[in-house]
Amino acid sequence: MDALGRSRIEDFLCLEAQLLDAWDLDTWLTLFAPEASYVVPCNDSPDGDPARDLVLIDDDELRLRLRVERLNSRRAHREYPHSRTNHQFSNVVVGVREGDELPVVASFTVWRFRNGKASYYVGKYHYRFVAIDGRLRIRSKRVVLDMTTLRPAGDLAIIL
Repeated sequence: MDALGRSRIEDFLCLEAQLLDAWDLDTWLTLFAPEASYVVPCNDSPDGDPARDLVLIDDDELRLRLRVERLNSRRAHREYPHSRTNHQFSNVVVGVREGDELPVVASFTVWRFRNGKASYYVGKYHYRFVAIDGRLRIRSKRVVLDMTTLRPAGDLAIIL
């Protein structure tokens, strides 16, 4: 983990964005460590703790796998056929290693195109990366929306 540079982290984030934009969600799941988490707190409580606060998404490894399974099927009516998305990130800040974890924060914009309409999500990604068998993996991904309302986006049916 100590040898990781910002360019390797940015390459990893590029890979994640490409997989999400290609709707290759099964491969995207392989980027996560076992016992991973994916959390999206409510807009009005960006520091919300899923253990005590209402959040938009609070997925552990199982729920994340089930979310991907549903989004890949026709049962996800909000996303069949799939939206076209464009995940962009910038301002990557690599923190100081904490135990076996490396914290990383990046700004993001995700564009979603569906049924002739464009919508967007803006905020910050808060990652905790770990090395497993020499490979970088996501232990946790927290998506903090800067938007004060989801009105421009309408809903949260895609993976940010």
